[in-house]
Amino acid sequence: MGEVPQDRLARAAWSGLAEPGDPVAGVLVEVLGPSEALALVADVAADPGAMPALPPLGSANQDRVRRSLLGWAARWQPGAARDWADWVTRLGGKLVVPGDPGWPTRLDDLGHARPMCLWAQGDDSAELWDRTVSVVGARAATGYGEHVTAELVAGLVDAGVTVVSGGAFGIDAVAHRAAVAAGGRTAAVLAGGLDRPYPAGNARLLSAVAASGAVVCEVPPGRHPTRHRFLLRNRVIAAAGAVTVVVEAAWRSGALSTAGHAVGLLRPVAAVPGPVTSAASAGCHRLLRDGAVCVSDAAEVLELLDGTPSCAPPTGPPPGPHERMVHDALPLRGERSVEALGRECGLAAPDVLEALGSLELAGRATCRAGRWRRA
Repeated sequence: MGEVPQDRLARAAWSGLAEPGDPVAGVLVEVLGPSEALALVADVAADPGAMPALPPLGSANQDRVRRSLLGWAARWQPGAARDWADWVTRLGGKLVVPGDPGWPTRLDDLGHARPMCLWAQGDDSAELWDRTVSVVGARAATGYGEHVTAELVAGLVDAGVTVVSGGAFGIDAVAHRAAVAAGGRTAAVLAGGLDRPYPAGNARLLSAVAASGAVVCEVPPGRHPTRHRFLLRNRVIAAAGAVTVVVEAAWRSGALSTAGHAVGLLRPVAAVPGPVTSAASAGCHRLLRDGAVCVSDAAEVLELLDGTPSCAPPTGPPPGPHERMVHDALPLRGERSVEALGRECGLAAPDVLEALGSLELAGRATCRAGRWRRA
């Protein structure tokens, strides 16, 4: 059920007063409600020397709340929220707040750091945010990273997944472009206002994203993207996706920030391996060493998203001792002869052939031109 109109406008006002992810503002709004919390700011703005009594705010430090109130009061502009709402309406967008059908409910997992609201262009249906994967990576992407991203995203949108990213150059742009080209849905999370698509070179792409999905931000129109807001934007990208995939990232890439937020939310994080000589993949390899899931295609990402194997497990009875020995000796790449397998396992050729026959029936081995490999 949606919020009452005054609370909607109050949330819009808060999106301009507090910086994204401000936990003090989040606690205040949760305890008092958007309108009553905003009334406190208006009271302080009217008389900065008369700080009103504060209600119990759980673990929030009262002195910090008072300092924050003074800062918000200095920026308080009565009527600004309605002006912003009208501005966004002229841009073809709308205000989305928690409880609206188009609110991405996964953002609620951010707790007190949840966005106050979203300023959005495009699809405002709940279906857009139902099955989501966040795909992020380096701005200075290589041809390898762009190719893998395009292939991976094409497979995801074919499975009905909405691809979430940040609208930046590099991997982000390739992810959005591939989703649009495949006729799928994608969502871009901006660090500035809807009237300031960034980077400007991606303005046309972001318009296409809004037409096929949505462009959203948590700050009102007129606000510039800053380094601080980019980093905070990453928490929204991580929270909006049920799975986060880092395709290509250098050792200190901002994409690792998104992965860190996803880990904090207990969401699956996957990384695509790259050449060990490529600095553009050093961050992905770092994630893999720290426990991220190694993925190479859409099927493996869908396995994480849906919790099901990307292919059917082998069928047939459990292998016996000879079968286990031969199976362990079978190569994953290339093939080996019966004689070579026999020498490695210490088995006679008839025993190797019998074991291979059982493994083939169980779907665990294949033969080509008299040579064998694992299935």
